[in-house]
Amino acid sequence: MPVLRNEIGDVLRDARLTQGKTLRDISSGARVSLGYLSEVERGQKEASSELLASICDALEMPMSTILREVSDRFEAAETLETVPMMPSIPDTVPELLSSMRSR
Repeated sequence: MPVLRNEIGDVLRDARLTQGKTLRDISSGARVSLGYLSEVERGQKEASSELLASICDALEMPMSTILREVSDRFEAAETLETVPMMPSIPDTVPELLSSMRSR
C-alpha cells in the first residue's frame, strides 16, 4: 500500500517538472523554505493542508487536481493488491505426489 506523503510528494514534483519550474520557483511562490519543499516532494515531510494549498497556488493548480491524481494512484495500487495470485506449481514430482496424497 502506498504512503500518502510519498504519493503527494510525487504528484507535486511531477506537476512542478511538467511546468518546467524549479524548487526555488515554487518555494518562493508558496513562501516555504526550499529545503522543506524538497522534503515534502521526497515524502520525508507531511504537508499540512495550509502548506499544500500554498504549494498548489504556486503551481497555479487547484488542490482538487493534485488530490485527484493522488487518489487515482491509490486506486491503481488497491486494484493491483486485489488481483488474485496464481497458485504455486510444484517444481518436482515428489512435491506434486505429496500434495496429491494429502487430499
